[in-house]
Amino acid sequence: MERSIETKCLHLEEDEDCINHYGAISYPIYQTATYAHEGVGISTGYDYSRLQNPTREHLEKVVASLENGTDAFAFASGMAAISMLMELFKPGDHIIADSDLYGGSIRLFRNVSEKNSIKFSNIDCCRENIENFITPETKTVYIETPTNPMMNVTDIAAVSKIAKKHGLLLIVDNTFMSPYFQNPLDLGADIVVHSGTKYLGGHNDTLAGFLVTNKPDIAEKFAFLIKTTGAGLSPFDSFLILRGIKTLAVRMEKAQENALKIAEWLKLQKSVTRVIYPGLPEHQGHEIMKKQARGFGAMLTFQVESKKFALSILEKVRMIKYAESLGGVETLITYPTTQTHADVPQEIREKNGITESTLRLSVGIENAEDLIYELEKVFQETERELNV
Repeated sequence: MERSIETKCLHLEEDEDCINHYGAISYPIYQTATYAHEGVGISTGYDYSRLQNPTREHLEKVVASLENGTDAFAFASGMAAISMLMELFKPGDHIIADSDLYGGSIRLFRNVSEKNSIKFSNIDCCRENIENFITPETKTVYIETPTNPMMNVTDIAAVSKIAKKHGLLLIVDNTFMSPYFQNPLDLGADIVVHSGTKYLGGHNDTLAGFLVTNKPDIAEKFAFLIKTTGAGLSPFDSFLILRGIKTLAVRMEKAQENALKIAEWLKLQKSVTRVIYPGLPEHQGHEIMKKQARGFGAMLTFQVESKKFALSILEKVRMIKYAESLGGVETLITYPTTQTHADVPQEIREKNGITESTLRLSVGIENAEDLIYELEKVFQETERELNV
């Protein structure tokens, strides 16, 4: 019987018949740079921690299991993982990328990948016809779904059919949903990207990134690149991500429950002009999400009536923290214009719908009524000050 993802967060099936590491329930931190050998040609399986480390290897097996992949690779950050991903391509290659991506990804593509003569077509992958942008040089389609921060939903299986028809790779950044709610490899993706800093870690206390695949040739390339560049995740950070994954299921369920309650509350506020959350039936991607995911996640974006109103919210929140990042147990509110998407040119931000009155919420696991009470108080104070 296929194990549930809740169980996979806690148990790696292949290790269950083994009493290794002195029976330790929590996988040990192998804080070592190098490994001794008994003789020439006799190895413990590990040589040098830049190549591989037992703690990192265990984490990679867990993440591969969660994403139903064959191989996973753990990196020092999400951006380190995406930077490594770009090493699959050579000058002259063409990539079709969604226009509404995390600002760090856009910054990397525009300032590093394009400098290395990789070409990009940035399009709305959930609304535009991807086939219209395919050229003989096109090698891959790169998407997030839902997107950051405008929560656009792309049909992964439909894009996979197009990619396979034209011999292209499909890469999906699955950070917002986590493997608990969505498994892109099962829908035809070739590579899945995660910022492990976010939901996998879940506690805003470490950085990590992952690439997961079910293609042996791609895995072989990643294994060579990670040992060559030294971008692998440290043993201690690997331990922290392993610890975070143990509570992934319960965190995601609670955070999603809270997100829906907050989205419904925001819809009733006179100063809110738009609420964007895939769990709302009116969201354009709601039915696609029901088809390709097991939930709707805990990220939501909303727009208020003015820049002044948005800035006032950011200044007045206390329990909800005005901070970058997402996916932790604490609720965070982010201002994409000056934070996550500050390096994205204004014309691109505006085209994607990001304005100076756009706010993004990463909903945590606090009591939902406490979160709504704080928002209600902040809204009321702002409305009085601005005479709304």
